[in-house]
Amino acid sequence: MEKILPLYHKMSLPQKHSDWIKAQAKELGFLSCGISEAGFLEEEAPRLEKWLRQGMHGEMGYMENHFDKRLDPTKLVEGAKSVVSLLYNYFPEEQQNSDSFKISKYAYGQDYHFVIKEKLRKLLVLITEEIGEVSGRVFVDSAPILEKAWAAKSGLGWVGKNANLITKQVGSFYFIAELIIDLPLAYDRPTTDHCGQCTACIDACPTQAIVAPYVVDGSKCISYFTIELKDSIPTYLQGQFDDWMFGCDVCQDVCPWNRFSKAHQEPKFVPHAKLLDMEKQDWVEMTQEVFSDIFKKSAVKRTKFSGLQRNIQFLLNN
Repeated sequence: MEKILPLYHKMSLPQKHSDWIKAQAKELGFLSCGISEAGFLEEEAPRLEKWLRQGMHGEMGYMENHFDKRLDPTKLVEGAKSVVSLLYNYFPEEQQNSDSFKISKYAYGQDYHFVIKEKLRKLLVLITEEIGEVSGRVFVDSAPILEKAWAAKSGLGWVGKNANLITKQVGSFYFIAELIIDLPLAYDRPTTDHCGQCTACIDACPTQAIVAPYVVDGSKCISYFTIELKDSIPTYLQGQFDDWMFGCDVCQDVCPWNRFSKAHQEPKFVPHAKLLDMEKQDWVEMTQEVFSDIFKKSAVKRTKFSGLQRNIQFLLNN
């Protein structure tokens, strides 16, 4: 018995640490937390290669960079043992005026990169204070990581036909973040796919960007055209944007699982009052000063005032 006890305690330590980390994540406001063993994503490798080869990334050239790092977090963090995936809700309590050009709900409040990264850094500090010396890095849509694949691998949901991570009883209006650390932990198992025979997202996509179940041609997506594309939006797309001027939520709005979405509790994600009240004419007449005021700390700043003006003009030309 004396020989067995040390082994038992050694085996139980990763579970103890995992449970503690998940409890801390909840305290910090995360919806949920799942953990996977860091390693090469064998199933994702051929899918990513095919997607890139077919040019579905459009002008997002950065998607071609760091191919190995996208598939193997041990190349991002030396000695990495665990990928801690976390979800953070952004579903708003109130939405834009119905007579308005539309902005994707994730961009209503302050830029999520900064809001969530601050929480992740705090979590990493708490881990080192509780467990000891643990090395790692925090990521929020800011490095070559296949976030949805890792979240699915750790049981936080499944990748749906619209290529978004979906969770039962929660939906998909959340951000995905990661903490890659050199600490061995207890690893979660993937959940099952619950899209079934539903094709709501495929049927509703305004630009037919979901070219097959689970395959989104990024170069056809409204989010790509309104955020990533730097040139003029092709005229053949006129009439297909459904009034979206920054991003697009259609494939999420029609997903049956999002009927379970509940409003977030993050004060920094509360939109500027003007954003909800503005109508189409207000957007047309918007000045640089108004843009800077409304989107002072927003992800919308990425497209700049000139980019949003381009998008609005494109919608007016419809």
